[in-house]
Amino acid sequence: MRKLFTEADIIDLIKKGTRILYTSANSIFTPAALDKIRSAKISVEKKDVDSFKNVSNNPIPKRTIKKVALGCDHTGLDAKRMMIAYLKKKNIEIVDVGTFSSESCDYPDYAIAVAKEVLSCKVDFGIMLDATGIPSSITVNKLPGIRGATCYNEFSAKSAREHNNANVLVMGAKTLGEETLKSILDTWMITDFAGGRHQKRLDKITNLEEKLLKNK
Repeated sequence: MRKLFTEADIIDLIKKGTRILYTSANSIFTPAALDKIRSAKISVEKKDVDSFKNVSNNPIPKRTIKKVALGCDHTGLDAKRMMIAYLKKKNIEIVDVGTFSSESCDYPDYAIAVAKEVLSCKVDFGIMLDATGIPSSITVNKLPGIRGATCYNEFSAKSAREHNNANVLVMGAKTLGEETLKSILDTWMITDFAGGRHQKRLDKITNLEEKLLKNK
């Protein structure tokens, strides 16, 4: 029988002073659990933690995703580099709008660049990374036609796609670990927009955007 380890399980082990986790090769770790293991520097015996099965299981996107726009500010640079490597493994083309340096920069510049790529219809969706995901989400949503969502777990990513047809995924590079970031992205990519009553609600947003543009 497989043992599922959650973040709460790892926190309990840390509180008990556990520094080595003995487990079987069939164990399953949630993304948050893997991140906690890495940050706490817990040693996993019998098999390297990187080779454990992740509960997201690297799902294959239902939608045909060929190209995405990816941006970050200086706080998200390391996460963006990780994300680029992860997307390339899935054979997804990347439009990297920056930043390319760890020097302090302004997140709106890169969030807007990602949003413009999405509006051009040259990419399937956009990804923006900053410290918390909040400021870039505020920024991209200033552009009519953009539906940016700050996602912090798999449920928020699923809801953003299924209910809101979100087209820019915004994540906090300083609030989420590597495995969680990847799992959120996986969930986002395999989730289709449900339409129906959700489209009716989005139409109201579109109508509001159009009215505001007319009144300028």
